[in-house]
Amino acid sequence: MTEPPEDPAAPAAAEPRPPTGPAGALTDGSGSGGEVPGGSGGATPGDSTTPPSAATGPRSVTARATLAGVVVSALLILAIVLGSRMLRNFDSALLPYAVATVFLAFGVAYRYTVWISAPGARRLFKQGWRSLFSYENFRQAPTALPKMIATYLGFQKFLGARSHARWAAHQLIFWGCVLAALITFPLTWGWFTFTSGSGSGPGYEMRIWGVKILGFDSLSVLGWLMFHGLDIAALLVIPGASYFLWRRMKDRGASTGQRFAYDLVPLIALIVISVTGLLLTFSSIFLHGGGYQFLAILHMVSVVFTLIYIPFGKFFHIVQRPAAVGMQLFKYTGRQDDQVFACRRCEEPIDTGPYVENLRGTMRDLRLDFDAWAEYCPRCKRVLRGSAYLSHVKKGFK
Repeated sequence: MTEPPEDPAAPAAAEPRPPTGPAGALTDGSGSGGEVPGGSGGATPGDSTTPPSAATGPRSVTARATLAGVVVSALLILAIVLGSRMLRNFDSALLPYAVATVFLAFGVAYRYTVWISAPGARRLFKQGWRSLFSYENFRQAPTALPKMIATYLGFQKFLGARSHARWAAHQLIFWGCVLAALITFPLTWGWFTFTSGSGSGPGYEMRIWGVKILGFDSLSVLGWLMFHGLDIAALLVIPGASYFLWRRMKDRGASTGQRFAYDLVPLIALIVISVTGLLLTFSSIFLHGGGYQFLAILHMVSVVFTLIYIPFGKFFHIVQRPAAVGMQLFKYTGRQDDQVFACRRCEEPIDTGPYVENLRGTMRDLRLDFDAWAEYCPRCKRVLRGSAYLSHVKKGFK
């Protein structure tokens, strides 16, 4: 078979053609990273139809993203005011952190809106949410969603297949950051307060939105854990981030394509935040507050920088990852229904039928003009590409 596959559902002008130039690589979203022979890569000459993303235009996407950022930021400010009981429980010393979280909310909403405006991400987003809220999926596999949230988001088992060391380091960073966020954000917004029951301790009360949740002795184990939760988070993050920093310095494969601002700055920021946080505790306990003010400013600057950096750097995958749970559920339910799609050439299973059709739809939205190649496994794509090159290019030379 030397000719590219034909797509009976596509118009003649959009049928796959032999590559006429360097072929690109298209990741099908399942991690196979199969190569797809190059087609025209866009609309045919004279075609007045424009892709959906071009029809909306970058200005409209920017406007929608800005509006989304403003709305989310305004809602967070309102939540801070109301949650802190009209700012009565708001600590003015934490104002820079609160302002940084507002910028974080704006950046996340802005970047997320821009991200889902792309045809591929928009289709994944819609299909993912449709799968999450599908009663049919819940009826067929009621435990699938909790299991995927635990394994895919919580314990990230997919990383363990690559490297156990990387999985362990990522788990340390993940749970350390989760613990720090659960403590820092509510305290920064004035939602959590700790007040002394007697005015001098050791009894303390924890209140959420002004409502007493529990009382505890600051000298007890629970009290120690409550007041040193951020120190525990720092002790988790430091070894995890240090491992990845060491790996990027020593591993040739990791260091080849790394970028300082994208790959190294996040790790350095996490280490600086964790170390300065531990030094604050060390200063207050062993140095009687010596150097505390300088360390507090350094810690605050590093935290604020990291919060503002999150939407526009590598940390944005924290926001993107939950959106992939819906797509994983979409693929899982397809397998449960025995809707496995086989390669049209070698008949080896590729993925679920609905997922392959979803991929073809994305390629049609992008007007890539070779969506039929989604029906072939990565190996057959390479074989067909080589055969087409041999028939239409090499044999054409006399």
